[in-house]
Amino acid sequence: VMWADERRLKQMIVNLLGNAVKFTPEAGKLGLEVHADEGANKITITVWDTGIGIKENDLARLFQPFVQLDSGLAREATGTGLGLALVAQMARLHGGSVSAVSEPEKGSRFSIVLPWEPSLVMDAAARMRITGKFRAIKPDNITKPTILLVEDTQEVTMMIRDYLELAGYKVVTAQDGIDALVQARLARPDLILMDVQMPRMDGLEATRKLKAEPDFRYTPIIALTALAMPSDRERCLAAGMDEYLSKPINLKALVKVIRNCLFDHEESKPR
Repeated sequence: VMWADERRLKQMIVNLLGNAVKFTPEAGKLGLEVHADEGANKITITVWDTGIGIKENDLARLFQPFVQLDSGLAREATGTGLGLALVAQMARLHGGSVSAVSEPEKGSRFSIVLPWEPSLVMDAAARMRITGKFRAIKPDNITKPTILLVEDTQEVTMMIRDYLELAGYKVVTAQDGIDALVQARLARPDLILMDVQMPRMDGLEATRKLKAEPDFRYTPIIALTALAMPSDRERCLAAGMDEYLSKPINLKALVKVIRNCLFDHEESKPR
């Protein structure tokens, strides 16, 4: 028996198995192995396959967000390029790590190493504060700021939500513009992170509708978008958004922008 976040552990394994299926031809094989080392206080979970493999110069980029390697099989299956980055992030939050070994045309092995006994590992927020990966909000008696995250990609939502919750924010999520209007009225967020390209109602229209309501006229809205042209930024600001960040999102920079927007909002809102 090991102690871990069940949902995150399942997500890590499913992501690795999904990649193994995606990059292994029909005649190939894949498998899952689990090895426990009580003396070393670690559990190693390995997903292996006999698929197309990975070039040595691509291995170093594997766990970077929004990286998708160029291969025939990869082109046949679309994705966000976030799967392995999420695995690496969640492994770190558990006090562990992830690694890969591979040989082109022979296959790959991805291994997650996690601590067996969590009592020997600091909690995630403390560990990340010490390593300098982010600085959490100083705990006090005030209510945590509520952020509404509007994003239609599950992997992006999970990555941003986990990071912001560890940074001290309460996060409410919505999957598109219509859902954002409902959740905003229910949660009354202090700030909104708004994707632009979404089904049913995009972020620009959702922002215009929210800004037209007295309750959200002064609520900061930050655009999160893959659009990168200068005119795209102008369209976002013209719709009523207060800031604009292009994907891939730098999470540390995102927290800084959120803090600045919340501070400016407090300074400028009507008394």
